Amino acid sequence: MMKTLINMTIGLGILVLAAQQVTAQTAVQTQVQGNRNCAPRTLVVDRLAQGYGETRQSIGLGAQGAVVEVFASDETGSWTITVTLPNGLTCLVASGQSYETLAEALPPAGNDA
Repeated sequence: MMKTLINMTIGLGILVLAAQQVTAQTAVQTQVQGNRNCAPRTLVVDRLAQGYGETRQSIGLGAQGAVVEVFASDETGSWTITVTLPNGLTCLVASGQSYETLAEALPPAGNDA
């Protein structure tokens, strides 16, 4: 059950990351380096924990060695998706409210639903 949830969450993170990689890799690197939504990973994780009560809920490996993580708070329902580049810079990709942990079963094989 938990593995299904993790796979679904990682899938969402990868979709978000893939959407960002439509531009050339060099353009992404330039944008990330000048982006105010990026900082060293330890600072971002501390800010999410102290400011929003969020802890890491899932993790996955994205393109170009990027690490995609989902942080969330069970108390407030806030959530944040981050991407950490190999150089240690972590960027906020998306955030929102109403986070829920799900444990959905896969549909039966051959069912397009």
